[in-house]
Amino acid sequence: MKDFAAASEVERVFTVREEIGLHARPAVRLAQAAQEFSAEISLGCGNQLVDAKSVLDILSLSAVKGAVLTLRARGADAGEAAERLGEIFADFGAEE
Repeated sequence: MKDFAAASEVERVFTVREEIGLHARPAVRLAQAAQEFSAEISLGCGNQLVDAKSVLDILSLSAVKGAVLTLRARGADAGEAAERLGEIFADFGAEE
């Protein structure tokens, strides 16, 4: 059983600025980076929330330019995970 009382939670919000939206290349980078952390990491767009460790889940968001994405991380390394994924968002044209 997981001890959620000790878990930290981080939430960050990004807006997609890339003309072609959140496409395959950054989705792969996000999922690969997320898999390096033990934290539970999700990515939301509108009323859809997906596992950020899955490329297909990320792509299923169909996040276009202007879409607002919410990154949520929960676990011992949540802060580190949010920081690393935030760097990837910045690289592909999303802003906080």
